[in-house]
Amino acid sequence: MFRALRPVFTRPSGTVRTCVLLVLLAATGIAILELVREQTGTPGFFVGLGLALLPVAPLMAAFRWLGRAAPAPWPQLLFCFGWGACTAALIAILANNFATEWIAAATADPSGADRLGSVAIAPVVEESAKAAALLLVFAFRRRHLTGPADGFVVAGFTATGFAFTENILYLGNAFVQDLADGTGVLDSVTAATFFVRVVLSPFAHPLFTVLTGLGVGAAAVGVRRSHRICLPLLGLAAAMGMHALWNGSSQFGDHGFYIVYACVMVPAFGLLVWLAVRIRHRRLRAVADELALYAAAGWLAPAEVPALASMPARSLARALARRSGGRAAGRTVARYEADAAALALLRNRARRGGPPLEADFARRERELLHRLWQHRATAAPALARAAVLEELLPPWSHAAQPAGGVTVADPAAVPGPRREEARREGTQREGALREEMRREEPFLRRSGPWTPATPAGPSSIRPCVLPGGDGVR
Repeated sequence: MFRALRPVFTRPSGTVRTCVLLVLLAATGIAILELVREQTGTPGFFVGLGLALLPVAPLMAAFRWLGRAAPAPWPQLLFCFGWGACTAALIAILANNFATEWIAAATADPSGADRLGSVAIAPVVEESAKAAALLLVFAFRRRHLTGPADGFVVAGFTATGFAFTENILYLGNAFVQDLADGTGVLDSVTAATFFVRVVLSPFAHPLFTVLTGLGVGAAAVGVRRSHRICLPLLGLAAAMGMHALWNGSSQFGDHGFYIVYACVMVPAFGLLVWLAVRIRHRRLRAVADELALYAAAGWLAPAEVPALASMPARSLARALARRSGGRAAGRTVARYEADAAALALLRNRARRGGPPLEADFARRERELLHRLWQHRATAAPALARAAVLEELLPPWSHAAQPAGGVTVADPAAVPGPRREEARREGTQREGALREEMRREEPFLRRSGPWTPATPAGPSSIRPCVLPGGDGVR
């Protein structure tokens, strides 16, 4: 009986999940817009909206810059922004208001309830609501979380969306208050609120939530189950603590806000900027190290490796492709660069024993290699030219031998493209795979190790020994 019922409870498809999330975002978006408009009034809403938009683009650009080494899909980032701006903001407003009113009714002390709600309730509710977006990405799009950098970016987009909606509310209420009091522009509450929230501390919410993102990103590549559970919780606890300290700064006297800002927020912000730059640099080094192995196996030309590990060279390659082949060629090079970085980080994660040793590593590797091979005729010349113009040649050969060596049994062993004159595989399954690939994918075949490619039918893919082993086939 239970076997018969089992197919009914299969995991919903990606399309179903996407539709559910879009409906959820649309419903919460409409609700939060109406709720904020009701609290601020229509004039206050539009003034707050215009002012709150100002820091959004710089913050999104900064987080996108961090993730450019292996860019996450824009739909995923926009979902995170929408979750923070709509769903998380709605949850926070409703939960904070309910908790504050309940405490005020229980204690008969409205001012004390506001202080307690700001310091104890709001950090827990808001950081948990924002963290839900990261958990959804972790649960359903874990392959896009290749380390702390991806958690950093996803958390940053989520928190930017949340701060956007919160700024509309604060700035709109301040404008309504100024209208009622007839205050001048320079002496207005709106100007003071704008200075504190948009000029002085636009990074506050991203700073808190990034701590959760670092924990989630580290958990995505963690080997032990305890790490995958404890690291996100540790990051969330740190985010709540930092948020509570920030909200409670006004309780430390007249200068408490400035003391916390100067002694805690600014150093923490500087530390995270340094960490972001270091993470980006390490990701590019990992891209160079892993792609050098694929170059040794024949998938890439030597000049492509330093170009793919340099952000200026990548940008130049896209520009060169657009100049010679139009926007379509530029987009092809961009896809090629993203796929190459994803391939390198996939292999790097498998090498470190990602959970569990990247069970779908072979499938994902084959998929990415096929896409690279299809776009190589357009992307490889542009990347090689960019490497020459950026003076990145030679020195890339040091990356050909990553530390630690890898054996044939390594799950991340590099496959090599097989030439037509090589001996045929003996099994019927591999023969059928070759026929299927011939029908579906127009590969390129090299006549020699580094000679120009010529159109040919596809080659089968078979594991080969990494450099330092018995040789690449």
